Amino acid sequence: MNDFCRRFEMDIAVVLAPMGGGPSTPELTAAVSNAGGLGSLAAAYSGPEKITQDITKIRALTKRPFAVNLFSPAAQEPLRGDVEAVSKFLGNFHQRLGLPAPQLPSSAIEDFDKQVDAICASKPLCVSFTFGLLPPEAMQRFKEVGIFIIGTATTVDEARQLERAGVDAIVAQGGEAGAHRGTFAVPAEQALIGTVALVPQVVDAVRVPVIASGGIMDGRGIMAALALGASAVQMGTAFLAAKEAGTSPAYREALLKAHEDQTTVTRAFSGRMARGIQNEFITTWNESGLTNLSYPWQNAFTQQMRRAASAAKESGLLSLWAGQGVGLIREGSAADLMERWREEIKATRQSLL
Repeated sequence: MNDFCRRFEMDIAVVLAPMGGGPSTPELTAAVSNAGGLGSLAAAYSGPEKITQDITKIRALTKRPFAVNLFSPAAQEPLRGDVEAVSKFLGNFHQRLGLPAPQLPSSAIEDFDKQVDAICASKPLCVSFTFGLLPPEAMQRFKEVGIFIIGTATTVDEARQLERAGVDAIVAQGGEAGAHRGTFAVPAEQALIGTVALVPQVVDAVRVPVIASGGIMDGRGIMAALALGASAVQMGTAFLAAKEAGTSPAYREALLKAHEDQTTVTRAFSGRMARGIQNEFITTWNESGLTNLSYPWQNAFTQQMRRAASAAKESGLLSLWAGQGVGLIREGSAADLMERWREEIKATRQSLL
């Protein structure tokens, strides 16, 4: 095992991707760590009290290291766009779900500084982040309490910026990856570089460990990423059907039916480019010709619809985030999945001798 894996007591080079909006749970985080990987808790949508509660719960379930994930506040933009037009568009779906007319909230996202306060007080061994660089003050605070810091890059230049900013490792997020793009230095459309192309270029450009992300679903993918120079892989879609994941029933059903050619990148749900399964909402949004509100306002505006759609099992109105490897998704406990990947890694290694 390499230094990164040894640091976090990993016997399989798998980092759980932090999957916000429901799939991330303390149980899944702990299960991945207990199975020999590095679990991650998605905390970007959580207030300080919930962050503290979730970390406490994870520690009750595992004695092993885990990470906590945040969004960089650098991605937050002032409100831009035609609120009235987007409200009218959403109103049709609200009516269908029995909801009142859409109301744009006064605040679109949790207070980042309070999130940092909660994390520093709880002192997990690792913090990861995406959507840009962290404020220098936050970086300093994490380092002062001994927290290992992982940033997210979608280009070589972004990786270099993260290294200069002081991160301890970098997730190289390929264009195949599900959910939100971590791009921050160029338009997201220019940063859909495939994992196989991106990882070795990032490895050659920086001195810190690189974690490969995007389209990796099994032991073959893990071995391929390690061969490209990665110290570990980050897997999200592969865990969405895990027993411990908080993935809703409608979301799970859509995932298990999906094929590799059914994902798309869209700003329809959040205002930020993300990859998910093409569905009714994305198609209707694209046909409308509307321009999304800026992030995180579009995300806040569609939240009530998405929550109601989940309860009503209306997968056509959900943000079904998934990567291009979705056709390889499997059900089972996190421990079962990890053990299967161990066997696949062995088999792949043997086949290459």
